[in-house]
Amino acid sequence: MICTGRAITEGVRTGAIRIEPFIPDQVNPNSINVRLGRTLHVYTGSVLDSYKPNPTREVQIPEEGFVLQPHTLYLGHTIERVGSTRHVPLLEGRSSVGRLGLHVHITAPIGDLGFYGQWTLHLTPVQPLRVYAGMQIAQVMFEVASGEVDLYQGKYQGASGPRPSEMWRHAPGHRQVAS
Repeated sequence: MICTGRAITEGVRTGAIRIEPFIPDQVNPNSINVRLGRTLHVYTGSVLDSYKPNPTREVQIPEEGFVLQPHTLYLGHTIERVGSTRHVPLLEGRSSVGRLGLHVHITAPIGDLGFYGQWTLHLTPVQPLRVYAGMQIAQVMFEVASGEVDLYQGKYQGASGPRPSEMWRHAPGHRQVAS
């Protein structure tokens, strides 16, 4: 069951849903819009390797915007920190953004119960597209969770800014070093 906009607002008021900053004007009938942050990361290698760390370069979106190019994956982030211990957050691109040919995520629309932080966006345009920091780029819906809950405690908890894949940490032969 997906929460209505009023249920999202009430969830924020009671603390069942965390959205910071919470801007009531961004609430829709069954979601809340989230905005694009200023920082983008772009992978610098010509081939990405799922079993090795992949270096990125950082790009700051200037006031006049930044033109995303096709055939390039840009890792962006939400300005808002979003999460819940009782509702499963689901992130989707806004239809207005989709009509411009921008895919906002590739395969990861579901947030784990207990995750709280800025969401990394997987921005892939079908043609050159100028984007701006602060634009309402995606929406988050909240589904009511059912059953016993194990809260997320993973590597992306508390994320700030775009986070490249850390899949390599689970590659065969990789040793986790205690910190």
